[in-house]
Amino acid sequence: MKYIDEFNAPDLAHRLLDEIRATVTRPWALMEVCGGQTHSIIRHGIDQLLPEQVELIHGPGCPVCVTPLDVIDQALEIAARPGVIFCSFGDMLRVPGTDRDLFRVKGEGGDVRVVYSPLDALDLARRNPDRQVVFFAIGFETTAPANAMAVHQARRLGLDNFSLLVSHVRVPPAIDAIMTAPECRVQGFLAAGHVCSVMGTAEYPELAEKHRVPLVVTGFEPLDILEGIRRAVHQLERGEHRVENAYARAVRERGNPAALRMIEEVFEVTDRNWRGIGRIPASGWRLTDAFRAYDAEHRFDVTGIRTEEPAQCRAGEVLQGLIKPTECEAFGTTCTPRTPLGATMVSSEGACAAYYLYRRMTGPAPQGSRIPREEMNPVG
Repeated sequence: MKYIDEFNAPDLAHRLLDEIRATVTRPWALMEVCGGQTHSIIRHGIDQLLPEQVELIHGPGCPVCVTPLDVIDQALEIAARPGVIFCSFGDMLRVPGTDRDLFRVKGEGGDVRVVYSPLDALDLARRNPDRQVVFFAIGFETTAPANAMAVHQARRLGLDNFSLLVSHVRVPPAIDAIMTAPECRVQGFLAAGHVCSVMGTAEYPELAEKHRVPLVVTGFEPLDILEGIRRAVHQLERGEHRVENAYARAVRERGNPAALRMIEEVFEVTDRNWRGIGRIPASGWRLTDAFRAYDAEHRFDVTGIRTEEPAQCRAGEVLQGLIKPTECEAFGTTCTPRTPLGATMVSSEGACAAYYLYRRMTGPAPQGSRIPREEMNPVG
């Protein structure tokens, strides 16, 4: 879909919704992969505007949310050590570890700093040669090129006081794991446009064919998401299962070649634990042998940490799309943004945070209670 100005957005939203209503003849369950898409859906009430037959299931597309508890505890252990400057994006500071978070470590005297790029952390290492600077390198494929570039630059500059605590995850293996789970209800996917802008779409046709599900690459604006839903529903109604690119203004089939070359040089594929989900084969990246000296996990010897999730937190089921946040007994009571039990309540892309922020404090609306067309406001 080409860029559309805000004055045309309501008419386009009505038209897309009318097409979806006219097409759908039976129930379908679609999963949006990205947490940014989840927030857009809940913020704009897209799920409430759709016909009853179309259900949106929230997937594990929040990199903060799926960072394993043992890696969070590794970060806390490193950040508390003397002589360390621990750098992170701001949305990691409130994520609870076993008994504290990075804000608590900072309050107890740890040098924890919020940065806006791994290159900011690299600059701190250059200006503080007597300190060890560690950057918390989490994320999906989207943030991997910048993190790879930071390590590449550190080696070029000869900086031996810079390292990454790596917890990168990859989307396609997660989709495969979701579809092979016995309780899976997903019949189609809205794939994350920003991930595909880096990686391209080459890995998706095999998944669409293997699981016989449509995969529609889309963006994050309400109209992008509605267009993705429209295309997915059309495929499902026709019995099709292929990859469609509904975000052509940003995504090419081969992705970003320069970014891919940088990732390939610095990282290699590895198995990875996902918080609340478990171990998914080939679902992450780690530093290659050539860059292993910049691996904070080994530099600080924090590989033996073992943890256990709070029993009352059902974030893992939320991340797998098995329940909505409001179906967790702790949601909005013992688990709030001030007292989070899991990362999904404090991450800027977490599903629980979206439901809490936009006041979705109860379960799904009953049949027939959708917002009438004349009352909808799809552009916020």
